[in-house]
Amino acid sequence: MPNRVLSIGEKFPAFRKKAVVSIEKGKEFTEITHEYASAEGKWTVMFWWPKDFTFVCPTEIAEFNKKNSEFADRDTVVIGASTDSEFVHAAWRRDHSDLRDLKFPMLADTSKSLAEELVRWVSVYDLNVGRSVQEVIRVLDALQTDELCPCNWKKGEETLTTQLSLN
Repeated sequence: MPNRVLSIGEKFPAFRKKAVVSIEKGKEFTEITHEYASAEGKWTVMFWWPKDFTFVCPTEIAEFNKKNSEFADRDTVVIGASTDSEFVHAAWRRDHSDLRDLKFPMLADTSKSLAEELVRWVSVYDLNVGRSVQEVIRVLDALQTDELCPCNWKKGEETLTTQLSLN
């Protein structure tokens, strides 16, 4: 795969990756492809963390899990990912109480092929600071309008597209 960043409007890259979906023995792993969500006409939020067995990352992952129904309400499938292997993901899920009952898969991008290509919206934080999952939901809502959304826009508020069409 080329070493470039996927840009807005480009097709999601084809992939086939192992993922952890359970801590139940014999049901831990599955294979996920680029068609995981799109086959059902759903949106995908794929979020990344730098490494398993860190301190801030499980707080973010647990928050995405708590908000899973809000993503589902928006016809969106959540996939968490890092470049650690599926075996490391499984060990971390078994080891950390906040990760045992995740409602979304933990994707193993050991080749880093997706990590090198995917960008539609990016937020970057220092390793010591967790991201705002509510902000991810706000940006998803804005992207799903397919309209121009002003600073601090929230679902249900008027978009700039609506304002411009009234003028």
